[in-house]
Amino acid sequence: MANRNLSESLFKPRQKHQETSTLVKHRHPRLIAGNYSTLDGNSHGSWYRMINRLMWIWREIDPLEIEEVLCRIAMTNAQRSDDNLLDTVIGYRKGNWVFEWSHQAMLWQQKALQAEQIPEAGNFWLKAANLYSVAGYPHLKGDELSQQAVVLANKAYENAARCSDYQLRKIEFKLKEGGCVTGFLHLPQQLQRPSPTILVCGSLDNLQSDYYRLFRDYLAPLGFAMLTVDMPSIGYSSRLKLTQDTCILHQQIIHQLDEIPWIDHTRIGLFGFRFGANIAVRLAYLESKRIKGVATLGAIVHEWLNSVERQQNSPSMHLDMFASRLGIYNVDENAFRLELGCYSLKKQGLLGRRCSVPMLAGYWQNDIFSPKEESKLIAMSSMDSKLLAIPTTPVYNSFNKALREISQWLKNKICS
Repeated sequence: MANRNLSESLFKPRQKHQETSTLVKHRHPRLIAGNYSTLDGNSHGSWYRMINRLMWIWREIDPLEIEEVLCRIAMTNAQRSDDNLLDTVIGYRKGNWVFEWSHQAMLWQQKALQAEQIPEAGNFWLKAANLYSVAGYPHLKGDELSQQAVVLANKAYENAARCSDYQLRKIEFKLKEGGCVTGFLHLPQQLQRPSPTILVCGSLDNLQSDYYRLFRDYLAPLGFAMLTVDMPSIGYSSRLKLTQDTCILHQQIIHQLDEIPWIDHTRIGLFGFRFGANIAVRLAYLESKRIKGVATLGAIVHEWLNSVERQQNSPSMHLDMFASRLGIYNVDENAFRLELGCYSLKKQGLLGRRCSVPMLAGYWQNDIFSPKEESKLIAMSSMDSKLLAIPTTPVYNSFNKALREISQWLKNKICS
């Protein structure tokens, strides 16, 4: 009942909320680039958001359910902030992105509350958490409806954990600037001693709760614990802003791991996705004595941050997401590009220098955000490296195989 009441109090029919695609303003008209990226999904002229079917399905959202929700959004006649973009319905009502995905999540939430078996309830709660997370996607700062969906995603995720065979601990990490940030520590079954731990550095459009399957299917079977934390300006880290010292949040967390009894702080690895790879690689240089291995997937560490052509060909949502993380809401394109260039680890004088931490860099050919050269730059900078080419077809099986290979590589480096 408490969860139902929370949903009802957060989401009441309103039409005054600012629509997601209008939060970041650009001086010049933006093009909706038509592109496909394995980790980010499809972008085309009819949608503001990238439609990330692969990752949503990997997180165990039913493909038919995805299409059903997208159809409801597309078919509505409600007012949109941009008549050419299907997912820009104004206000919390039918056809609005947050409304439709949250409605779908609430159906699973009801099933969870009515479930008679604990494992079944846990599965339903996890489905609800994933759907609430998609409702808030891409989690732009200042998006009130998105923030409300995130509250429900975290609540559903904690409920799912209570029904799981694994343990989930909420850990409060102190910040130098004051206050705390909350991380989720996932512990393997039959824990008898402190566990080697992977700190996940997620992509900029994901919540920390989106990585449960990475733990359950890939890391836990190898004996790893998994620690997650929301990226700056998202979820539990919403009050923080991304700065050129990209790893400052995660660095403070690493310094506190020796205080957590379930973690073997002498065996710590990092797994970075997209811009999270920027954080992970930066930490490898700054905290080489504390980190045993770093794996990256589709890294954004230099090329995209410096290429005007790649940025111009990027979807609007992706550019807005970066601007939001940096706290920029009125974008001057030239100044914005100069600012992005400052986040290049090569320009910062790190990548290109030899690093003692083993690093694996996984990539896809023709990735619009992370070309092969990006991963080669990471691999060439480590004295013990691996370059992993991931086939684009069959896409799902290749992704699954790559995650297994990366997880085993981390075990070999961290636990040897």
